[in-house]
Amino acid sequence: MPSNSPSSVPSSDDLVTSHIPLVGHLVRETLARVPGHVDRDDLTSAGLAALVLAARAYEPERGVPFARYASTRVRGALLDELRSVDWATRAVRRRARDLDETRTRLTHSLGRVPTDAEVASALGLPLEEVVANREDLARAQVLSLEAGDEHGSYAESLASASLTPERALEHQELLGYLGEAIAELPERLRRVVEGYFLDEQPMAELAAELGVTESRVSQLRAEAMVLLRDGINSQLDPHLVPQHERPGGVAARRRESYFAAVAERHAAALRPVRHRVATSA
Repeated sequence: MPSNSPSSVPSSDDLVTSHIPLVGHLVRETLARVPGHVDRDDLTSAGLAALVLAARAYEPERGVPFARYASTRVRGALLDELRSVDWATRAVRRRARDLDETRTRLTHSLGRVPTDAEVASALGLPLEEVVANREDLARAQVLSLEAGDEHGSYAESLASASLTPERALEHQELLGYLGEAIAELPERLRRVVEGYFLDEQPMAELAAELGVTESRVSQLRAEAMVLLRDGINSQLDPHLVPQHERPGGVAARRRESYFAAVAERHAAALRPVRHRVATSA
């Protein structure tokens, strides 16, 4: 690995140039989870601006790989961009937060992601209302913030940009699932993810370590990203997991085993927390 001596530290321009693909990856990851109307170019522009700022502010002596540092900054910028076009009324967002909080609580108590019917029952709501709320969010339309109607400006209906306790909890849960999903990856895929994204190893170095071509490392990285995405979604948003093209095949069974392993690792991580809560009650 390169040292952090002044002569070996890349310039901010070099950091930006070499990490432009990271912005593209994070934009694609974001687009997979938002309504289709969200503009790719707007997200990319926000992500690149954040990358430039991250490169200027980066302090290599802190020992944090630039890819990890920049990813945090870029994800934050993408979230801010999404918030800037968020149309949903306070009532819709308030109901969504109630549903998310209940879904998180049930996930912890059941050890799996609850169904819409279970969430509706826990809140004493009709199932149709739970489904309708999700559809309302999915039908988001980008409206002018300056426009208004008899109810006032649309800007007044935007969700708060501050992170609510519920959202903070969801963020922590997502990070937990990410770590668990990485840990359960097949060994070679895990090594590629850790090397490329966490240790910031060059593609050529990873290829030499694994005894494959750089093209193959790129394929393994793409395969790992899909598996990670589906592994996390299988626990948090099952409806986002696409059906396998051969549901009864070997690859599909391996994928299901991976999903189950992620769920079990998460449940195991929660057991000490539940024990402490139970003993302190």
